[in-house]
Amino acid sequence: MKRNDSIGSSLKALRRSGKKSVALLVDPDKFEQQHFLKELLDKARRYPLALILVGGSLLTTHRLSNTIVALKEVSGDIPVVLFPGNVVQLSDRADGILFLSLISGRNPELLIGQQVTAAPFLSKSRLEILPTAYMLVDGGGITSAHYMSQSIPLPNDKPDLTLATALAGSFLGLQYFYLDTGSGALNPVSPNLISSVSSHIDLPLLVGGGIDSTEKAKNAWQAGADIVVVGSKAEKNPDFLIEVLQYSEVYNLSLNVN
Repeated sequence: MKRNDSIGSSLKALRRSGKKSVALLVDPDKFEQQHFLKELLDKARRYPLALILVGGSLLTTHRLSNTIVALKEVSGDIPVVLFPGNVVQLSDRADGILFLSLISGRNPELLIGQQVTAAPFLSKSRLEILPTAYMLVDGGGITSAHYMSQSIPLPNDKPDLTLATALAGSFLGLQYFYLDTGSGALNPVSPNLISSVSSHIDLPLLVGGGIDSTEKAKNAWQAGADIVVVGSKAEKNPDFLIEVLQYSEVYNLSLNVN
């Protein structure tokens, strides 16, 4: 089946440009179609919001497709992309999927097992498939992502180990890279880890977990992240998304000036 490659092309173009962007992570278990959502995304479209990611480590309801439909009604041309915690979290209502391989762990189910189970469904869908190296990093405590993946996260102070892991993913042909300390983490991925990956692998790099201030977003961008992912803080304070988007615009303008 011929698939659209517009999302991947946009992410790679973003990487080549050196500009920075933002992704919003929506957990269907916490999603409510509140009255301000349309207004929020209307504001967000004025800025470089690259993606709306949908998923969570522990999805306990059957609201995934309903959440995607509700988001697409108000997201305009912002791609809605699955960020699945497991094989249950699949829906052909989205625009694409981060087809994750948890290369930081040694759990075979999340390295290849669940991907094999999902493959027949994905082959029949029109989802744009984005083969993604997913690397969990220690953010100062056990998050849902760490617990549910049954894997030991990468140490936040071992950039050489993180780089070796990322290089292995690139040699395996993975095209997108995601460093994550997990939703609600105490600490974000350290700039040294981000820099170690970004400076050696010239492919789109997403960084999430523990980004609860514009300063932390700036640190991630300066270290080499192409996209910062905000979730937990935006759930509590939706205006935080706009703050980070506005900051990214200022950051990108400063790149042009320099």
